[in-house]
Amino acid sequence: MDSPRISYNDFPEQDEKRKRLVLDNGSKIAVVGSGPAGSFFSYYLLDMAERLGLDIYVDIYEPRDFSHTAPKGCNMCGGIVSETLVQTLAADGINLPPTVVQRGIDSYYMHMDVGDVRIETPLKEKRIGAVTRGSGPRDIKEIKWESFDGYLQKLATAKGANLINERVTTVSFNQGRPRIKTRHGSSRTYDMLAVAVGVNSPVLNLFNGLDIGYHSPETTKTFICEYYLGSETIEKYLGSSMHVFLLNIPRLEFAAIIPKGDYATVCMLGENIDDDLVKAFLDSPEVRATMPLGWQAEKRSCWCFPRINVKGAQQPYSDRIVFIGDCGVTRLYKDGIGAAYRTAKAAASTAIFQGISIDDFRQYYMPACKTINSDNAIGKLSFFFTSQIQKYRFARRGLLKMTIEEQDLKGSKRCMSTVLWDMFTGSAPYRDIFLSTLHPAFLSGFLKNIASSLGRE
Repeated sequence: MDSPRISYNDFPEQDEKRKRLVLDNGSKIAVVGSGPAGSFFSYYLLDMAERLGLDIYVDIYEPRDFSHTAPKGCNMCGGIVSETLVQTLAADGINLPPTVVQRGIDSYYMHMDVGDVRIETPLKEKRIGAVTRGSGPRDIKEIKWESFDGYLQKLATAKGANLINERVTTVSFNQGRPRIKTRHGSSRTYDMLAVAVGVNSPVLNLFNGLDIGYHSPETTKTFICEYYLGSETIEKYLGSSMHVFLLNIPRLEFAAIIPKGDYATVCMLGENIDDDLVKAFLDSPEVRATMPLGWQAEKRSCWCFPRINVKGAQQPYSDRIVFIGDCGVTRLYKDGIGAAYRTAKAAASTAIFQGISIDDFRQYYMPACKTINSDNAIGKLSFFFTSQIQKYRFARRGLLKMTIEEQDLKGSKRCMSTVLWDMFTGSAPYRDIFLSTLHPAFLSGFLKNIASSLGRE
């Protein structure tokens, strides 16, 4: 026997406004952007609606084709997925195939001017995976891996979402409902709009004049580029490790080289990365020693200076509208895909089970955003302390010495290694990382090694 269909109008305790601003049979939802946030939102919205016996229609607007190489299929991202997210998705029934996860990262090398150390994952389940957001750099010769964003998009369309390959040019309201107009002139009115574009998208400018209380996130410029090296060279020089660099270069917060199939991806994060800072990093002896002999930094396959969210948007919601992923809030510097998952699922749950009014999103969606924002505040503090270590040679020596000595210990006793792994890979919240640094074993070990290093200066 079929289960009875549930309508929110069946609940008389809801006030009149809540009754009007709910999704019901036949509701139409527009999702602008089909990166991870947009696809996750569409997938979970349709999945939850199906479980309630609710018939809704979802249109996803995405002008890019992720089956193409860059720049047409590019989503301007280094593409790292933590094992924590992989396991969470598996629990939801989403199993990432080996055609999507290119290479399991089981260790990282930390490079400094005082030496380097290879750090295996402190706990065997804390691995990370490298993915490609499109189908690869512009000069790719053979597409061997499936696009991560394309895979998620297929999950959403398999659930019933309708993909519209058009660029949104106008957002307005029609009798209180959001109205979408595309470059090709088509125009549709929806019961709800989910905005899931990146902070580099011009679509965000469309909301400036809508007077809905939304203000775009604060951003900073970063640098991402790809180098074609070939799989054999990748294996020989980079292996299955992410190479992290803690260098005393002003404005540089974090830099890494990540192996991906035939390519190495360089990611730089910090304070408004520019050409001078890129050159200073790529010309450093530590980077030169990591890359193959004869490697030329200027011979890049693909590169860009995308902006990233460093402070969440003001009021990422209104009546019938919610902003998810990078245009709402994301984790500082790390695990953007994980943050897209969390905000998308929270927004979908709110829309299906609570309602789509500004009050609903404030009460049920905003807490997920506040959790990420609060954690980011701790992250900024953590990166401040990291920057102080980068400035002083004795501190870098102490950190290196402690990390090297830990490699023969069991996972639970590798205090510094665990902190560094979680800090660099995004495998744990910044709050947990910060609390780990307050553990007596960590503090005593670090201070002992700092004191030992001071004696050598």
